[in-house]
Amino acid sequence: MTDTAEPGSTTDDRPLHGRVALVAGATRGAGRGIAVELGAAGATVYVTGRTTRERRSEYDRPETIEDTADLVSAAGGHGIAVPTDHLEPAQVRALVERVDAEQGRLDVLVNDIWGGEHLFAWNAPVWEHDLDKGLRLHRLAVETHAITSHFALPLLLRAPGGLVVEMTDGTADYNGAHYRNSFFYDLAKSAVLRMAFALGHELGPRGATAVALTPGWMRSEIMLDAFSVTEETWRDALAAEPHFAISETPRYTGRAVAALAADPDVARFNGTSQSSGGLARTYGFTDLDGSRPDAWRYLVEVQDPGRPADVTGYR
Repeated sequence: MTDTAEPGSTTDDRPLHGRVALVAGATRGAGRGIAVELGAAGATVYVTGRTTRERRSEYDRPETIEDTADLVSAAGGHGIAVPTDHLEPAQVRALVERVDAEQGRLDVLVNDIWGGEHLFAWNAPVWEHDLDKGLRLHRLAVETHAITSHFALPLLLRAPGGLVVEMTDGTADYNGAHYRNSFFYDLAKSAVLRMAFALGHELGPRGATAVALTPGWMRSEIMLDAFSVTEETWRDALAAEPHFAISETPRYTGRAVAALAADPDVARFNGTSQSSGGLARTYGFTDLDGSRPDAWRYLVEVQDPGRPADVTGYR
């Protein structure tokens, strides 16, 4: 890998040129949005997941890691797809060894593995929730992050300034005061928040930064399908759910990660919980439509109190 910028580009245009990122869980959703925005900032991005053009995971969805890698390259970076089951330590070890052999460094690690959409039941108490699904959810949402960090962090720590982003749902303040969907879901998302806090203590003294990050109400491929809309027609969903007006694209979260990765003073966020909307206020980026949705402030001030949907002043 060279440090020579593409013709017509500058280091200001591509602040992550020469940097190497690993987005674990980048097949779709936030992971794909993050990978693409890191690529747009000039990074080489390894994207992992279980669904490839040859084989689908139990999600049985069409999005693939190869598609994500192509989008990264089209955005201006270098996308590299590596099929990986992050519950399998040997596969994760091989992945990190490949990054080391090919790049000799790792600057950004994004732990975005989730895989739990079909495993949790809304508002089902633990004694009524399917136990096998609940335990599987925790393996996918928590163990995968720990396994990936175990193998990847020694490479990330080889040079100072590394960044780890733990992707979750909800901020530490919000989740600390609210029940989130079910025992298993609540515990999984809270555990990831705590991971960033713990990693902050372990990485900070060694020159790296760990941050927990949540998107708002994200228009992922699965969410759009749930409302039977597309990214172009997403506002049609407002008839069924008016609060969906606060929603954001996966690229908005991606811009949050790219901004963190390019910030020379990112250590000020070490061990903290952040949101896409909050970081947009800090760094000044917008979503693809030029808006700046702040879903978690909206949730607390409008949706949770039962006020009529109105995003005025929130995007």
